[in-house]
Amino acid sequence: MPEEISVSELDVGSLEERLAETKQALFNLRFQNATGSLDNTAALKHNRRQVARITTELRAREIEAAEALAAKKEHA
Repeated sequence: MPEEISVSELDVGSLEERLAETKQALFNLRFQNATGSLDNTAALKHNRRQVARITTELRAREIEAAEALAAKKEHA
């Protein structure tokens, strides 16, 4: 399996794409778990945490951009 790239190293577009892929994978895992065909239940936990990591990084960048804009307006 290829080495995972840290979410902090990706750009916003890549993060949003990865978030959509991870959410879809999580949906599929939940469906497999409900039907009893999921062997690796730890994958649920991993994907939930990955979704949280990505959304946290996106939110941090959003806050950073808002603060930079506010500081720019304040100095102008």
